Amino acid sequence: MLAKALATNADSVILDLEDAVTPDRKDDVRGVVASWLAEADFGAKEKTVRMNPLDTPWGFADLEATMATPPDAYVVPKPETVEGLNAVDAELSRLERLHGLPDRGVGLILIAAETPLGALNVPTLSGCPRVQAMSWGAEDLSATLGVPTNRDESGNYLAVYQHCRVVTLLSAAAAGVQPIDAVYVDFRDLDGLRAESEEGARLGFTGKISIHPNQIDVINAAFTPAAADVAEALALIEAFDRVQAEGRMAFTFNGQMVDAPHLIRARALVERARQIEER
Repeated sequence: MLAKALATNADSVILDLEDAVTPDRKDDVRGVVASWLAEADFGAKEKTVRMNPLDTPWGFADLEATMATPPDAYVVPKPETVEGLNAVDAELSRLERLHGLPDRGVGLILIAAETPLGALNVPTLSGCPRVQAMSWGAEDLSATLGVPTNRDESGNYLAVYQHCRVVTLLSAAAAGVQPIDAVYVDFRDLDGLRAESEEGARLGFTGKISIHPNQIDVINAAFTPAAADVAEALALIEAFDRVQAEGRMAFTFNGQMVDAPHLIRARALVERARQIEER
């Protein structure tokens, strides 16, 4: 499965020590993941480890076992308070010093809103300085609430999950970290995945977590700016350069009035396309 994951077009690979591992195998699998971090060739892919939650016996042991050759980031499930994340930050700093690693060279990717308390605290969680990205989780939240589904008859998220999705997006954007949309669990429904991914991209998410290799190319296509959009953004930036020389910031472009927010959006789109191309 690791070899198959490394052969995909995924930007990041998550080595899962949480839900994918039974309690009696936690110790053994930590050693396997640590060896992968030390020996496997991840190429340009970001390597991440999903640790166990802090309120389990395994969370801090996951860090201890995998920091000798660290991942780029730890995926933190079920974060509930910034104080808990700061405890992870402190432990990682200790391990970085122990292993002679750069201070805060390892980031945190949060799967926020997986518990009711976590959902209430989403806007505060980015207060931990290691946070690099924020996602959210509808499946664990619905399990905690004791309900059989998180979607309505048409396949749309119910109100509480829509709220969690939006507040995660806004909280990440406010903190200047990446907002990443949640998994789409029906991995056979590529049309539904495509529609939700395209909607997520329009909302402002920069990516989406996949749970099956067949989902990756659909997700990548949805979150990669179209060539025509990049060309238009570049033309708009050039037009702004010309009119700013004349002392103006509002003008007509392709039949529409544009001003500073359009320039900001165009620059962001071009930068995202550049980053994707470099990978």
